[in-house]
Amino acid sequence: QVQLVESGGGLVQAGGSLRLSCAASGRPFSITAIGWYRQAPGKQRELVATIGSSGRTNYGDSVKGRFTISRDNAKNLLYLQMNSLKPEDTAVYYCNAVNPFGSYWGQGTQVTVSS
Repeated sequence: QVQLVESGGGLVQAGGSLRLSCAASGRPFSITAIGWYRQAPGKQRELVATIGSSGRTNYGDSVKGRFTISRDNAKNLLYLQMNSLKPEDTAVYYCNAVNPFGSYWGQGTQVTVSS
């Protein structure tokens, strides 16, 4: 089992920045990939960014060049630095972790970008 808790969401003006954090507990050493997804009202959940155990990153097309994913393995923390935010980035952001036993989700954190 892996437990994930997101934090750092909030309200920001367009063009602003936010940094999300995800704290992993339970069996975080077993995680092979971890990342961020988001879901806006009335839309499907979509990939934001993932990072593998090797450090390889993958970004959704809509956030490339604006968002940066990183992880601190010693502290079992995952980050998402979001710059140049746009109103269309408004969504609930979820942390997801995958290990040999399954896929785990946090409860989500709301990000709202005002125009």
